Amino acid sequence: MADKKPDIKNIRNLGIIAHIDAGKTTTTEGILYRTGLSHKIGAVHEGETTTDWMAQERERGITIVAASVTCFWKGNQINIIDTPGHIDFTVEVERSLRVLDGACVVFDGKMGVESQSETVWRQADKYGVPRICFINKINQTGGDFYKSLESIHQRLSKRAFPVHLPIGFEQSINGIVDLVEMKSYTYTDFHDKELVVGEVPADMLDQAKKYRSLLIENAVAEDEAMLEKYFEVGEEGLSVDEIKQAIRTAVLSGRFFAVTGGDGRGVIVEKVLDMVNDYLPSPLDIGSNWGTHPKTGDEIERKPDDSEPFAALAFKITSDPFVGKLAYFRVYSGKITAGSYVLNSSTGDKERVGRIVRLHADKRDEVQEVGAGDIAAIVGLKGTTTGHTLSDVTNPIVLESIEFPEPPVSIAIEPKTKSDQEKMSIALQRLAEEDPTFRVRVDDETGQTVISGMGELHLEILVDRMKREFNVEANIGQPQVAYRETIRKDGVEAEGKFVRQSGGRGQYGHVWLRLSQNEKGAGFEFINSIKGGVVPSEYIPAVRKGIEESLNGGIIAGYPVVDIKVELYDGSFHEVDSNEMAFSIAGSMGIQAGVKAANPTLLEPVMKVVVVTPEEFMGDVIGDLNSKRGRIEAMEDLPNGIKQITSFVPLGEMFGYTTNLRSTTQGRASSSMELDHYADVPGHVADAIIAKNSQS
Repeated sequence: MADKKPDIKNIRNLGIIAHIDAGKTTTTEGILYRTGLSHKIGAVHEGETTTDWMAQERERGITIVAASVTCFWKGNQINIIDTPGHIDFTVEVERSLRVLDGACVVFDGKMGVESQSETVWRQADKYGVPRICFINKINQTGGDFYKSLESIHQRLSKRAFPVHLPIGFEQSINGIVDLVEMKSYTYTDFHDKELVVGEVPADMLDQAKKYRSLLIENAVAEDEAMLEKYFEVGEEGLSVDEIKQAIRTAVLSGRFFAVTGGDGRGVIVEKVLDMVNDYLPSPLDIGSNWGTHPKTGDEIERKPDDSEPFAALAFKITSDPFVGKLAYFRVYSGKITAGSYVLNSSTGDKERVGRIVRLHADKRDEVQEVGAGDIAAIVGLKGTTTGHTLSDVTNPIVLESIEFPEPPVSIAIEPKTKSDQEKMSIALQRLAEEDPTFRVRVDDETGQTVISGMGELHLEILVDRMKREFNVEANIGQPQVAYRETIRKDGVEAEGKFVRQSGGRGQYGHVWLRLSQNEKGAGFEFINSIKGGVVPSEYIPAVRKGIEESLNGGIIAGYPVVDIKVELYDGSFHEVDSNEMAFSIAGSMGIQAGVKAANPTLLEPVMKVVVVTPEEFMGDVIGDLNSKRGRIEAMEDLPNGIKQITSFVPLGEMFGYTTNLRSTTQGRASSSMELDHYADVPGHVADAIIAKNSQS
């Protein structure tokens, strides 16, 4: 079946997204079992799942890399990506949402909306991905469909409406009422092979009618023609197909969210699959993709059609021990055949397509051809990395790439033995190819290799992978914070003059710079205001290069300088002695003097920290956060005497926090954190950091 090319209208590219531990992987396992791809439902805690196939994932019971699986349901091909919930692996969610058409957001029915639920919801908003919601675990003690629905309304969107209501409560749940068809679908045991269709239970009839009216009234509001008909004939005058069409139109608008609930392991997952088929978009619904011509910059349209020129986005690279480099890609237009050539429009290089494989987590089916709207992987591309566009050789196009956050945590790493040095370099390079939020650099002053990532767990996993996959043992240093430098004074003017006379031809470069603050997050901006050739145009790139090199190396404490505008407005040159190198040095001297005079300050990453704790430990948790220079933003009551505390704390104070929190709360509290913003470091802390760096 995998070799048969599906009709594009029957393809669904689906992401499963959620907070950590909400049950994404279990739900995916349920889907694979129900669609016949696996013979049993793998349990996360037993390390048997299909999509969590890495050793580290199975040991820790968490998802680390987004795994892609293709399955079939009622004539539709569903390409599923099961994404991680942990914030350290947020890149996997980001790049998956960039290429997906729809998402199923899974919520823990005992907890409702959690901190990371909000993060993935915002990411889906950013990429305009239509969603359905699945409230999982409502059959467990403390599970409550209606309370979870209320938390979605309070924290995410008021426009989330059930299409199914659960029958029963907690352990007595045994099915759902379908509000569109007004039928019940029940089971005796959640392992049942199929659902039993019946009448709506009498004691639920009034409630079902109320929720059905709400559902239809809000769904038709997104479609003018359907709204008119609704006013004419009323709710009872609409057929089941018309109601489904209205819900589909509303979901595709991105402003309406269809909700169901149940146990992700059970037969009820079949109703989630029906919702994917009925309400989530095919590539045809998403429509044309726009890109630019790599040479002219002109806008180009690509329709989701096999007859269009080929265009695809590589969204993930992995190293496979058996086949080498695998590039996951999403085809937006045209088709690609094994053995053909494609253009990497992002680099300008031609690449040969070796083999094309359809993915089933870490297993693969080879296919000869993949068409518009589909997701697959190519074996053997050499120069392609995440975010690159692959296109037809004669019709180049560059699609919008994927932006990734700067990693805020760094550690020094060295091989345990000299013989491991080369192996470590290769391993780090491979891992950096796979993960755009993992950076490797060599510190010029100390000669140390420094790796940077999104958090302690992220780096811990990468070092562990290096040991297991590449057989490299390494020693690692203490985690370091990725501070930044910036200025707080505008209009500062500074001179950079480099003159050297040493017999024969000399060196002469002379510039005047004007420094001012740039907007937060805007980075470095260079403005050339030279008039009358006082600095010849051929030397201006050299001035910029000298400035950039100094800014990257840091001025007051060795950290990159960000959010700064530098205007080159005057200078002078010497007919004989001036050259590019002299002007590069002059630019460097000018910027160093300018930054020191422009009220320089250190910036530190501030994390949004969300702690979920039993009420009895709340005082200790808040006291601890306050002692770490934390600012408490909000406190909320969750069910069963649980409190949720949201705060903003500098990253430098948060290393080892998870372990510390566990011991303070007898292992009953949990926390998650994500980078929120950069803020000025208080004076006394900044002085200590600068002093420490000047000594080292």
